[in-house]
Amino acid sequence: MLSHVRAVHLEPGRSTPTAQPPWTAFPESRLGGRAESGSHRAGLMHIAELDYDLPPELIAQEPARPRDCSRMLVLHRDTGQLEHRRFRDFPEALSRNDVVVLNDTRVIRGRLKGRREPGGGRAEVLLLSELEEGLWEALVTPGRRLQPGREMVFGEGELRAEVVERTSSGGRVLRFFGGQDVSAALSRLAEMPIPPYVHRPLRDESDYQTVYARVPGASAAPTAGLHFTPEIVEAVRRRAHAVVHVTLHVGLGTFRPIRTETVEDHTMHAERYAISKETAEIVTRAAHEGRRVVVVGTSTARALESAVDESGALRAGAGETNLFIVPGYRFRAVGALLTNFHMPRSTLLALVSAFATREHVMRAYRQAVEMKYRFLSFGDATLIL
Repeated sequence: MLSHVRAVHLEPGRSTPTAQPPWTAFPESRLGGRAESGSHRAGLMHIAELDYDLPPELIAQEPARPRDCSRMLVLHRDTGQLEHRRFRDFPEALSRNDVVVLNDTRVIRGRLKGRREPGGGRAEVLLLSELEEGLWEALVTPGRRLQPGREMVFGEGELRAEVVERTSSGGRVLRFFGGQDVSAALSRLAEMPIPPYVHRPLRDESDYQTVYARVPGASAAPTAGLHFTPEIVEAVRRRAHAVVHVTLHVGLGTFRPIRTETVEDHTMHAERYAISKETAEIVTRAAHEGRRVVVVGTSTARALESAVDESGALRAGAGETNLFIVPGYRFRAVGALLTNFHMPRSTLLALVSAFATREHVMRAYRQAVEMKYRFLSFGDATLIL
């Protein structure tokens, strides 16, 4: 098993801006990126440095239809140059030498509504991860009334759960039991979770899955991948040197706001990930051959950065990571990043700012707000080169 990792404010450095080629001739960049540090600051980062004004009307309530018609803001991280594209242009950004990495996690139906026993008051559960058969880590509401030893009933009583213990992050460990298969009951009774800022119900559960999702276990979607259609995936396969997958089961911790004054004092919730031998070999070979690794999503970036060494060699295996990437971190496995627009004061915005510098990212976000890009999970894309 790979050990827990936490990395903050590592190895600051500086890059030299270079002239940008036109859209059809992207520069080759070595795997691993560079150590673009927070040169805008001395010492630690204050949370206000990750703040910006996000008008509520710009928070997308449903995905673009078709998915690949979403807009895409292209940010050249060496110069800060911006381009305005559509996501269907994404394959054109790739070269024959690129390796593209996707997160193939699949969102589980993990939201349950039931009642407490005794008493009969309401109880809501959001499943985060299965610790062992029938034993789950979860968030519960109302938390004060769901302490260890309390039971909950779902459906017509065919599924029951007991609160076993509290977790260090304020969640609960639940043990499910009943007269029938627990997995089947969960699949039938649970609903698809959606982000709290999305107020419209899903038209279809597939709206909150990537078209390449295949490994169940996430409680939230890796949203950069929601822009892909099967046709775009095929176009990427034709264009790039290789397309590979990792699995990182996105949890609620990824989306929790930073509530500490100093960004580095925030603690990430651990998430499970797995990297196959094939993916590790292809990415490692890319490092040695100077190929660019184009990463789809911050979750994919965290999985790779949790398992890469100084030379760019990627370790195959499975484990958990609470890697927290902030400005000053030196990327070893990410050469370009496709992501969405993220919430103010979030760990995801910290990661993007680490990759492209805070100044460039905040300027790009200000322009995106002015041009009414759609933000957050169902919103538009950002491609950082």
